[in-house]
Amino acid sequence: MFRPLFISCLLISYGGIASSHPEELEVFFQFFFKVYKNGTIEKLDGHGLDVPPSLDSETGVQSKDIVISPETNVSARLYAMKDASSEGGVPLLVYFHGGGFSTGTAAYYAFHQFVSSVVAKGKVVAVSVSYRLAPEHCLPIGYDDSWAAIKWVASHAGGGGTEPWLKERVDFNSVYFLGESAGANIAHNMAMRFGSEKLDGVELKGIVLIHPYFLLKEPTRSLLAVNEDMRNNITKLWPYVCPSTSGLSDPRVNPVADPDLKKLGGKRVLICLAEQDPLMDAGKKYGQALRREGGKVVKKFVSKGKSHVFHLREPNSTEALDLIDRVVSFVNGKSKKTR
Repeated sequence: MFRPLFISCLLISYGGIASSHPEELEVFFQFFFKVYKNGTIEKLDGHGLDVPPSLDSETGVQSKDIVISPETNVSARLYAMKDASSEGGVPLLVYFHGGGFSTGTAAYYAFHQFVSSVVAKGKVVAVSVSYRLAPEHCLPIGYDDSWAAIKWVASHAGGGGTEPWLKERVDFNSVYFLGESAGANIAHNMAMRFGSEKLDGVELKGIVLIHPYFLLKEPTRSLLAVNEDMRNNITKLWPYVCPSTSGLSDPRVNPVADPDLKKLGGKRVLICLAEQDPLMDAGKKYGQALRREGGKVVKKFVSKGKSHVFHLREPNSTEALDLIDRVVSFVNGKSKKTR
């Protein structure tokens, strides 16, 4: 039933990526998905571990789900403090979850827990976007869905729209995009689009990128530090989920090579890296490229001894709580030393 996928998403069997049933597989990306020769897609990495929206009596964070586009099934989970005062408005975070552009939703328990923690600590409002996923829906569909969600959010600026949590509580002059891994890639690309297609009534103050999925033309030292199978899993995912790509010169995955990087929307950028993340060096290069362009306040924070998206697996660790503190301080405009 997934036969159209074979044409649109460039199914290729990559050598060196382990498989428990190699005779049945077309492709296997560890942590993300398998596609079998009969067209069946198997999602991995906790797919289906979703939790309902709720009111957390301990933190006072409430959440609810909103359908943004019935035609495309784009939706979002909204978060706000139950007893927060709306006077003056609070910053708004638009969050894009990770998962290799292919797994997860806003309801996935790890993403839900992370966003809830940020909202509880920062007393902000958040919109967590559920975009359509590869390989059923290859990029740029995920980008387009994310932009549609941003435009829906922007429709509430100036008292428009229908969602009271946005109309009554948000300061639209203080909007931030946030994401980790593939979600950080999306957050960057949405900020690039915002820089070119300004939305009335909305000021993008900045972006927060946690362990961003960026690649360079040549493998970095941090990428070469992992075994070949893992490198293949990381680098070959991009052309698979984005078959229209030009390769590693594509600015959507390699913003360091983007001649228009200076057009990035927002003045402030926080790049959170993990010392043992294969993608760490690419994230560093991104920060250096932004500094060369000028006009941005770029901050970097490194979690020592930690790996890619560790904060989702270890939400109560000292390092994860420190990461949340850095994000909240940045969004609330407080000065906290980064390193």
